[in-house]
Amino acid sequence: MAEQRSLLTRALWFVFVGWWATPALVNVAWLCNATIVGIPIGIALINLVPTALTLQEPRDLDADGGSQHGLALRAVYFVLVGWWASFLWANLAAFFAVTIVGLPVAIWMFHRLPYVTSLYRL
Repeated sequence: MAEQRSLLTRALWFVFVGWWATPALVNVAWLCNATIVGIPIGIALINLVPTALTLQEPRDLDADGGSQHGLALRAVYFVLVGWWASFLWANLAAFFAVTIVGLPVAIWMFHRLPYVTSLYRL
């Protein structure tokens, strides 16, 4: 697993890039998810949201004993819940991000967007 970048680097990234790039990435991902052909691309883009927001490196699930839900369960969840819940979740997070007080909540929400979308743990 790659080493995390410094807090200063991640904060500067957020201030100059993350705050505007993340909503753009989420909207492109959601448009991809609205089509059958684009779903794999959309899911991959959603999984990049924490990195786009604050340069957070994905954690190694094997290192802490975590595991993913099965692909079949994740697919059913995505079709029934994930596609629309992630859209609402991401837009609520974007709303919180434009306020000083809501910024920590927005960052927390954006980091959990892959899980809301497809039960994918980063």
